Amino acid sequence: MATASSISTHTVSAEHRVRSGFGRWVVLGILLVFLAGTLFPFFLAAVNAIKTPSDYAANGPLALPRSFDLTALKNFWATVDFPRKLFNSVLISGCTAILAVVLSLLNAYAIGIGRVRGGQGVLVLLLISIMAPQEALVYPLYYMSKQVGLFDSMLSVILIIGVLHTAFGTYLLSSVLATFPREIIEAAQIDNASRWQILWMVIVPVLRPTLAVLATFFFIWTWNEFLIPLVFLVSNNNQTISVAMGVLTGANTQDPTAIAAASLLGITPTIIFFLIFQRTLTRGVAVGAVK
Repeated sequence: MATASSISTHTVSAEHRVRSGFGRWVVLGILLVFLAGTLFPFFLAAVNAIKTPSDYAANGPLALPRSFDLTALKNFWATVDFPRKLFNSVLISGCTAILAVVLSLLNAYAIGIGRVRGGQGVLVLLLISIMAPQEALVYPLYYMSKQVGLFDSMLSVILIIGVLHTAFGTYLLSSVLATFPREIIEAAQIDNASRWQILWMVIVPVLRPTLAVLATFFFIWTWNEFLIPLVFLVSNNNQTISVAMGVLTGANTQDPTAIAAASLLGITPTIIFFLIFQRTLTRGVAVGAVK
């Protein structure tokens, strides 16, 4: 009987391994399909960016290139002054991410740790502001920037987008700080630590992975922002890559290879940025899941 039971146990375990192995292959196949769908736009932009207009017109956008022509990339690089646009985008996105993270941290510290009166009402107002469309905010912000003399300056875009991102950041961090262990804060207070010392020496080190993830999201969101830079940055020297890409399609410009070249050059910096901070994102998500 013992031999029969051991044989049945081995059989069940073998069947379980087969099923689990089959399930892993299914999950892997689904992930590969999603990966292919994610990478397909980048592949399509890269393929069409090196085509000549005649090759594109003859074979279409889905065909492999029969020529290797970098004219579209060179023309877009020189026409829009791509290095200048790249510098503007990096500067605006980086400063906006830092500003939004700092403001979100201070607001969340007051609401989640300080337990200020009306904190829940403030969170409700922030949620309403998140749901408000940007088109409804453009005109009053445009008028205010005109009045204070910040129109057509990168500082205006940094302040506006940074404050808009702060609404989401405050809501996220306040929910995290609401569950922060009070024992740690009370121990720091017993050691005569001030509120600023508790924030920068106790809370920030614990939230560093979450803040890094939030800053990365803010950077990418600002990089992809189009409407606000288009309205507030009218000078060519202040415009971003997204605005430079948007002006390619118009009554006088309908070159699909140029659009593909612009898309390729516009996507490449964000991909490089994501690859550099991939470990930061992974660690931040893992730490947040453990907490």
